[in-house]
Amino acid sequence: MTPGSIAAAPAAQIDPRTRRLLQAPIVPLLLGMAWPNVLIMVAQASIGLIETWWISHLGIDALAGMALVFPAVMLMQMISAGAMGGGISSAIARALGAGRRDDADALVLHALVINIALGLSFSTIFLVFGESIYRLLGGSGAELDAALTYSNVVFAGNVLLWVMNALASIIRGTGNMLVPALVICIGVLLLVPLSPLLIFGYGPLPGLGIAGGGLAFLIFYAAGIVAMGWYIVSGRSTVHLRKGALRWPPMRGILRVGAVSAISSIQTNLTIAGVTALVASSAGVGAVAGFGTGARLEYLLIPLVFGVGAPLVALVGTNVGAGQRARALRIALTGGALGFAVTETIGIAVAIWPQHWLMLFGTDPEMIETGSAYLRIAGPCFGFFGLGMALYFASQGAGRLFWPLVSGFIRLLIALGGGWLALHLTGSVDAIFVAMGAALVVFGAMIFAAVKSGAWFR
Repeated sequence: MTPGSIAAAPAAQIDPRTRRLLQAPIVPLLLGMAWPNVLIMVAQASIGLIETWWISHLGIDALAGMALVFPAVMLMQMISAGAMGGGISSAIARALGAGRRDDADALVLHALVINIALGLSFSTIFLVFGESIYRLLGGSGAELDAALTYSNVVFAGNVLLWVMNALASIIRGTGNMLVPALVICIGVLLLVPLSPLLIFGYGPLPGLGIAGGGLAFLIFYAAGIVAMGWYIVSGRSTVHLRKGALRWPPMRGILRVGAVSAISSIQTNLTIAGVTALVASSAGVGAVAGFGTGARLEYLLIPLVFGVGAPLVALVGTNVGAGQRARALRIALTGGALGFAVTETIGIAVAIWPQHWLMLFGTDPEMIETGSAYLRIAGPCFGFFGLGMALYFASQGAGRLFWPLVSGFIRLLIALGGGWLALHLTGSVDAIFVAMGAALVVFGAMIFAAVKSGAWFR
């Protein structure tokens, strides 16, 4: 097949949804696929916000405990949905783009097996070593107790998160963003009353405290598994779950993107966790809660950019599979521009009005002061983070992740190494935040330069 052809397979093997990904005008197509996915990501991000808001009513120790656990929970979300999920969607999209329907169907079973195995593995790590991990991050006393209570509940059922995200990624790989969006939005609507019910109790139902927030989290994912599993098993999806022996080629198709992407997810979480430890080493629990609450917004930009990123995985993957390299690159740069615009708008807004975000979760003076400093300094750099993340997802679709990986390591080095040096030279927590902002700019600029130069195809 030569570049510019729409598929190597006969036209009969290309279904209408896949053909649309290969031929429709880019901007309307990307926006049309993005809006339900933005909706799903806003809804999914709301899960963390809902829990945090209710748990903030339990006191500053509970809020600080959540700040300690949140990087671990987001790591699970980012690896299962963004990293392995990207590998799943990319492999399915490239198979469909090349007209290999049987290969696409085989990927469904392999995707579920991979995510179940990884979910159980991470559960074991955090259930056994959770206390040591959170102590390493600076946790102690009541905040550590709260962190362990919440963490043990969430990681006992961690595999539910992994399975639901595998199912959502399978469906997105076919170019269908609407079904996962509907399932998750309906689930969030149910979560709104469920979280306070389990946290505080009602009538004869006893309140479970911070553990209730974790239980509500797991119920949400269990319901999502039922809904999306039914959609695939019932035959309504473009790809189908079929029985068969596990084979290495489908595993490799997912893991060669997903495993490298997982490293990128770990980089992001190590950055936030490491800076949390730096703040904890030089300031009090209120400052940790303030930075954690401010950094939560940065974390929430990831699912927001994923609203554009998941369509980019499917679109770029399908077009690369069909040999349409120039179109794949145009799609990627268009998505990068959208990612920059959305996240920069949010970053500037919170830099101007940081209290509007922080006071949703508490009024502790030290929390407000530290969180405001972080958002004023790092907020204007959020656009570069959005640019880099959008192009990271596009690179997943292309199956080319070298430059996102290198950029992530450099971001980690600048944020932690530069932050540690700045703290020891100035004694100011604000200096750490300056290093974090610089790291975001370098991260986005490096990936953009590499993708635009055609690094995918060299």
